[in-house]
Amino acid sequence: MLEIAVLPGEYAVCRMAADSTLPPGLSGGLAGDHIVTVSWTADGMSVICPAERAPGEADRETAWRCLRVAGPTDVAVTDTLTALVDPLGEARVSIVAFSTYDTDYVLVPAVLLAEATAALVRAGHRVLD
Repeated sequence: MLEIAVLPGEYAVCRMAADSTLPPGLSGGLAGDHIVTVSWTADGMSVICPAERAPGEADRETAWRCLRVAGPTDVAVTDTLTALVDPLGEARVSIVAFSTYDTDYVLVPAVLLAEATAALVRAGHRVLD
């Protein structure tokens, strides 16, 4: 069983050009449970952040909610992400997943938050609001 926290507010998934610099509004000053994650590839820069911090110049999808595995978890632990993804897939809830050194995160569409949390509870997990 995993303990899963629903983070406050909505999140955005953003895409920027590969040669972009990190917009200043994304570094520092995060509220307690908020998170920003950035990934660069040769194809572009992806940013996941609170919706109100989404860069204006980015292509973005908003209205995601963020679920965090209560942690920290050990990096060597296996199947944590699978334990989240499988029940959400069975419930037909789209996801965006990412991990940090300490834990795993899953974004679900805000309109499907109730379905997502119900699926996780049915799978034996505890969802904390």
